[in-house]
Amino acid sequence: MQSSQPSISQAFMQTLTNPQITSSVSAQAAFLEIDHVSKIYPTPRGDYTVLDGVNLTVQEGEFVCVIGHSGCGKSTLLNMVSGFAQPTSGEVRLNGKVITRPGPERMVVFQNYSLLPWKTAFENIYLAVNSVYPEKRKQEKIDIVRHHLAMVGLEDAANKKPGQLSGGMKQRVSIARALSIYPEILILDEPFGALDAITREELQDELVKIWEEHRITIMMITHDIDEALFLADRIVMMTNGPAAKIGEIMDVHFPHPRKRSQMMEDPEYYTLRNQALNFLFGRYAHHED
Repeated sequence: MQSSQPSISQAFMQTLTNPQITSSVSAQAAFLEIDHVSKIYPTPRGDYTVLDGVNLTVQEGEFVCVIGHSGCGKSTLLNMVSGFAQPTSGEVRLNGKVITRPGPERMVVFQNYSLLPWKTAFENIYLAVNSVYPEKRKQEKIDIVRHHLAMVGLEDAANKKPGQLSGGMKQRVSIARALSIYPEILILDEPFGALDAITREELQDELVKIWEEHRITIMMITHDIDEALFLADRIVMMTNGPAAKIGEIMDVHFPHPRKRSQMMEDPEYYTLRNQALNFLFGRYAHHED
């Protein structure tokens, strides 16, 4: 189903340049609130309900993964958190302020990197920093870029263009660019879905280490149950579409810092894994017509 979403490049630039539009602020608002959100698209055959009455609260510093079958509205939900789409009914609020458009306090990392191919890794990140912080001194902006390249282990690749980088390196640049803005929430739309298994695990390890050190709030879409278990504090499991809802929320209580080998020796890991598998492939198995 087609919608009037901007292209990835347009969406990224909107995120950098648009301030957040706000409404009145609740004195005791949660960090991120998805409040009775529904999304309906008009089609030639009538209205198509993607999401129906979704409610979710995310605390500051929490890592939440959203999983579900294709077509269950995961990306639509995160598009409303990022401000690329608006709910048909209900509200999405960050710190009590209604989200109505993209803004630099909500940075998105896409599966397809969204890097400018004619710019180096350094320049891709510098462009973002300069767009959000034009008042900062040039050396300060350069230091921010270098710091975030080092954070993802790409100091030596600073002067390489995307065409000279592997898929994993390009995604590291994309993550570094998003973090260089110092957003309030990082939104990840299947960021490792196009990578090979070894690179995927390496980036999962790097992401969880970054989260453990900085405790930035993260919302991430994934199809991978093991990825969600390794990364998340909570896993939000969506029912099938149309009219998808949150079917179940699973708490993941493994301590930090997380070690993959230790987690996979814990019987609780397999209890949670089987619970998620039963939800996705038992209760909400995706049957093809």
